[in-house]
Amino acid sequence: MSVLALALTATGCQGTTGASDTRATTVVDTVADRVEPLKDTDAPRLPVTVESADGRKVTVRSARRIVPLSGSLSEIVFTLGLGDRVVARDVTATFEQARDLPVVTRNHDVSAESVLSLAPDLVIAETTTGPQEAVDQIRAAGVPVLVVAPATGLDDVGPRIQAVADALGVPEAGRRLTRRSQERIEAVRKEIPAHADRPRVAFLYLRGSASVHLIGGAQSGATSLIEAAGAVDAGADSGLRKDFTAITTEALAKAAPDAILVMDKGLQSVGGLDGLVKIPGIAQTPAGMERRIVSVEDGVLLNYGPRTDQVLRSVVTQLYGDGAR
Repeated sequence: MSVLALALTATGCQGTTGASDTRATTVVDTVADRVEPLKDTDAPRLPVTVESADGRKVTVRSARRIVPLSGSLSEIVFTLGLGDRVVARDVTATFEQARDLPVVTRNHDVSAESVLSLAPDLVIAETTTGPQEAVDQIRAAGVPVLVVAPATGLDDVGPRIQAVADALGVPEAGRRLTRRSQERIEAVRKEIPAHADRPRVAFLYLRGSASVHLIGGAQSGATSLIEAAGAVDAGADSGLRKDFTAITTEALAKAAPDAILVMDKGLQSVGGLDGLVKIPGIAQTPAGMERRIVSVEDGVLLNYGPRTDQVLRSVVTQLYGDGAR
């Protein structure tokens, strides 16, 4: 299962956080609930023809009614300064400026009818967007569909921003936003406190209502973020090569994490920190014994977009505590 699919599913996690879970339930408020649009973005210069990640050439003649089919793509469009042109959202687009838009995608369940009813002149999708039949139906109706390659690490921030900006006819805004994003990420990395040993961090995907407890490996999408925070991806370092593997006592013992990275709602779904340490093997890890948890909002943790610097800062602050500036 891809990390994007897991992240989308995580938005539906429910649960009650344990009352004594002070450290884990107090979310470090460094990921703003709003995006910060660029100022003075030029009007789109269209038409343009661009390469889509699915191998097609897409010609965009107008971008007055845009439908991004993921929260990450919505974030990019809004941050480019074109949010007033977005007419619908995915369920994972939870930031303030998008919250009142109609939802046309839920956990990859695109409704072609709902999208087409909004008369879009451009739909922006991920390679993982589906079902494929719905995407094909939107194309068959004559609506240009730009497919963007998925985000798997910090190196994808710039290319994804530029791919969207080029299709919207604002390439210079894309370059400006890429520079801003990269500069802010680098600024956070410079603030990481010096430490003799790199902490080992395991990324866990949790969905308590379905008894799904997984540990991320080399393909989870979290490795780049963890390494940018000056840490080691404990799952990948222990030899887990897939995206996710079912948690076992043996796997956790081999990973030996000093800290555990989770999505907020996933943590809530297992009953907070008190519930997390009841999962077999967790309490025996250094992270479990120290109750050292890093928790970030589901909708932004692995977006690798314009707010990634804030995500990284949140991880660094929680991981190093008073040692981080």
